[in-house]
Amino acid sequence: HKPIGVTSTVRDPHAARTVLDLVPPELWPAGARLYPVGRLDRDSEGLLLLTNDGRWADRVLHPRAGHDREYALALPRALEPGEAALLRTGIELREGTARLLDLRPASRAEARRFAAALEPPAEPGLAWYGGTLGQGWNRQIRRMLASLGIPVVRLVRIRLGTLRLGPLRPGEVRALRPGEVRELGRPAGGAPGPATRPPRQPRSG
Repeated sequence: HKPIGVTSTVRDPHAARTVLDLVPPELWPAGARLYPVGRLDRDSEGLLLLTNDGRWADRVLHPRAGHDREYALALPRALEPGEAALLRTGIELREGTARLLDLRPASRAEARRFAAALEPPAEPGLAWYGGTLGQGWNRQIRRMLASLGIPVVRLVRIRLGTLRLGPLRPGEVRALRPGEVRELGRPAGGAPGPATRPPRQPRSG
């Protein structure tokens, strides 16, 4: 669970902390080269994968895998119907047409749960939404909302494909179970993809 303010890079001389600083020694075998699978920008938080297997990371991120990304986002105000419609139907970015799929207002219970799970806690009075991206362009949701003149106050990735953030607190790290590794390494729908074996173990020395 990447906290806000932590950089999603292996090393950055300008960053106070990177995601590798969060990994406890028992999950980082000697000689392993860990790196993020995809990115979350410094001001975003939530689910981020780390691996030492480049082929597995490529399978997870490849569009053919069909792993969508679900987010909880907090805005300073509720969206107008026309704004929500534009986010759903598509906003033009330099990479192409960006759509926020399954966009919906969070229930009160969901909003309380989202806000309580974050550190620092989310300020009261924000309008919380859930939405899904089919691709992961750089700062995509923030850029989509910025085109409408709306800043994103908090942005939390809560799901990647079949994997959910679950009860992990900000800064907490856990190892994936073998079944989770296999599931993320195959295309959406469960059909086996090429070479869907778990990540290889690093050699020390």
